Amino acid sequence: MNARISINAQQRGSSPLTETSLRPTPLRKPLQLVATQGQVQIHTSTFRGSFSIVLSEALRSAGLGSKVLISQFLRGGVNQGPNGAINLCGRLEWLRPAIETCIPEQLSEGNLSLRRKYEEKAIKELWDFCKTRLIEKKLDKIVLDEIGMAISLGLIEENDLISMINNRPSSTDIILTGPAIPPKVMEMADQITELRCN
Repeated sequence: MNARISINAQQRGSSPLTETSLRPTPLRKPLQLVATQGQVQIHTSTFRGSFSIVLSEALRSAGLGSKVLISQFLRGGVNQGPNGAINLCGRLEWLRPAIETCIPEQLSEGNLSLRRKYEEKAIKELWDFCKTRLIEKKLDKIVLDEIGMAISLGLIEENDLISMINNRPSSTDIILTGPAIPPKVMEMADQITELRCN
């Protein structure tokens, strides 16, 4: 650098001592990344099956690099279960319980038999899997489809869901969909979207 100053000074006919000195730049604090804060979002409606926007958003997030888990608690018919997840985009895991059909909104007396116990077991396995995946802190977003109805049908405990929300990793988004979301859970939401039909 001194050689460069000397050459420039000689070209202009002045001495290196009369050149203006270079000043050091002041030290600045390094930039700090802000930790992302996950949200609790609720998408509710009076009717079932109206949340395709949530599912497409989950797919979009996975395509952009987020780790996403979608769990449809009352949608059977493909006999998945926790070990039969469908993986999309390499980052989206889609689960349904290992049952043969979808569970209706109202359970009849005949449905309280062995089949009902089988359905309860399949949904509990799915619920336990979701809680485990959330505790592992490897998810950016988790979608719990028709969780409110699963609670109202007695398949999942409301307090268990509240505990899951309270103990989730702070950066993970939890999205709850479906009718019959309990009022205590609604109070915990950062965002509530209600779909209405006119």
